[in-house]
Amino acid sequence: MVALNTVWPADSIEFCPHENASDIFVCGTYRLEQPPADSDAQVHTALDDGKVDFEHTKKQVRRGKCLVLQVTENRGVSQIQEISLPAVLDQKWCHTSQTAYPVLGIADSEGNITLHEWHKEERRLKAFQSISCAPSDVLCLSLDWSTRRYPTNKYGSLVVSLSNGSLCVLNADSTGNLTIVNRWHAHDYEPWIAAWNYWDTSIVYSGGDDLTMKGWDVRQNFSQPIFTNKRHVTIPTYFVYFSYPRRFNAGVTTIQSHPHIEYLIAVGSYDNNVCIFDTRKPLVPLVQGDVGGGAWRVKWHPSPSRKEDLLVASMHDGFKVAKAHHGEDVTWEIVKRFDDHKSLAYGADWSFAPPGVDGETLIASCSFYDHTLHLWSG
Repeated sequence: MVALNTVWPADSIEFCPHENASDIFVCGTYRLEQPPADSDAQVHTALDDGKVDFEHTKKQVRRGKCLVLQVTENRGVSQIQEISLPAVLDQKWCHTSQTAYPVLGIADSEGNITLHEWHKEERRLKAFQSISCAPSDVLCLSLDWSTRRYPTNKYGSLVVSLSNGSLCVLNADSTGNLTIVNRWHAHDYEPWIAAWNYWDTSIVYSGGDDLTMKGWDVRQNFSQPIFTNKRHVTIPTYFVYFSYPRRFNAGVTTIQSHPHIEYLIAVGSYDNNVCIFDTRKPLVPLVQGDVGGGAWRVKWHPSPSRKEDLLVASMHDGFKVAKAHHGEDVTWEIVKRFDDHKSLAYGADWSFAPPGVDGETLIASCSFYDHTLHLWSG
């Protein structure tokens, strides 16, 4: 399989979904610069349990790059552009119609979302807007576009999670620029993930280091979520209190709505598990699967013909393809694993291009300390 040195620690991978650019993907990097030699500040690039260290220290400067890459013949890879930014935490392509430019949103370590258009003729991403979602000492941890199910010529809504516990929603204004329309405090600790319900884009899900997953209706005020799934769910009756088992024994890190099955979402946690929930009953999972390490990212397969397949970045235990069989009961099975990475498994994505002659889909994955990107298939 193809390997590439990303030079700086790598943490996110996203393939372009646009039909005319399905050979293009991006890799985000995160480098914590050393403080001056006379400083007594303690520097880490990650915590002992694998979490990137987001502690705010005046001496620390976070740098990052968006590496723009192209899949070449025989599934090789070529870097075609490098964009310097604050540290990159997350990236997402907006699902636009085939007549619109592909648009990439990048979340960085200084509270910004930057938007870039892909220009095929010049083979370059061009920045066209930067939105400040928070002060520069607050990190944009994740972002998600609302248009996965319903691509349009215009931008959809964008949801962003911030390291100060807040979420914000951005919509296009009368000039076509994205602007913040809602911001609210959602979690007591870092909300690692915010994600739309792709079938009902009035609903946002979030998960954080407070061991909690929440749902929000953007049409309502944000004084309280529409549901909260936390460590204990206690229901009083006339006589006794019933307590459901714990759902998350560690922080909630990743959530993705299923693009082909309306009521399913996949949710990952630092507790080494991925849960599949029916959004109509979001307190009790349909199935829970052990993935061997903290699940930093989950990605449903983009093709409806493989709607049971889920790609998982398992931090301390490599990358996996799981099959969540969706019948009368949902079952869980690991069908493939990729262990060539020697460090924290963070970024992963499926290609939107047609499968190869072997029937498998191209996958890109990246890892942190060894700053390595791999292309493989599953």
